[in-house]
Amino acid sequence: MQVIGLCRFSYPAIGGFQVEHDSIEERIAFLYGEARLEERFRLFETVALPCLRAQTDPDFDLIVVIGDSLPAHHEARLRDLVAGMPQVRIEKHPPMPQRAVMKDILNKARRDPDKPCLQFRYDDDDAVSVDFIERLRGTISDCPGLVARHRSVAVDFNMGYAAEFGANGISAAEIHRPYFVAGLGMYVRGGTKLTIMNFAHEKILRFMPTITLSDAPMFVRGLHSSNDSRQKRVKPIPVTPLTVAQVAEFEARFAISEADVRQVFSAT
Repeated sequence: MQVIGLCRFSYPAIGGFQVEHDSIEERIAFLYGEARLEERFRLFETVALPCLRAQTDPDFDLIVVIGDSLPAHHEARLRDLVAGMPQVRIEKHPPMPQRAVMKDILNKARRDPDKPCLQFRYDDDDAVSVDFIERLRGTISDCPGLVARHRSVAVDFNMGYAAEFGANGISAAEIHRPYFVAGLGMYVRGGTKLTIMNFAHEKILRFMPTITLSDAPMFVRGLHSSNDSRQKRVKPIPVTPLTVAQVAEFEARFAISEADVRQVFSAT
């Protein structure tokens, strides 16, 4: 079964952000700000990509969506970071309405629309466990009766970490977050054009049955200055430096190296 992930890398969509801008030009200026992009590149390199390279089931596709106005030197840097990852394809698009363009991208990515597929969204500042793809496939395989009766089924891995990354290393807190982007996947029956982008992640349970697993930490949510959700007033998440055991857990479960984080975020 094909597994398709979708990642926006500072794509200037029309809509799709909690923080509004008065014009698309203003949104592009915000997204392409040098300080913001530098932070996103460092997070992409040290947090988002290592766990994908280390997946126990490497049979998946990841589409990274960028704007056609992303400066050439930033596009080149992005392509360098994903070089050697055959699962990753970068697509350039002009600013378009968020949900419409993302749904179209996902449906065009299906190698055989008449066959079922699995889909997930992926933020460029988050990580998933190294067995995320394996467990997503396995969970759907474990529920044949449910899958047979519904055109879509969501899988919710709701345990993980919120973490801050910087030159001093990693600070984190364990969190329980149902229907969170980083821990969510979705089965789509063959012959239907439904996608995971048809639904707001926190409302997906209103539209289909969901399977919830809370047995292990399955995601890391990156906390930083340019989180879209943190540009407005939100309740802070208190984090503390990783213990020795947690440093080992982050490496084993998420392929995140605290030494690499320190090095990359210390670079000038």
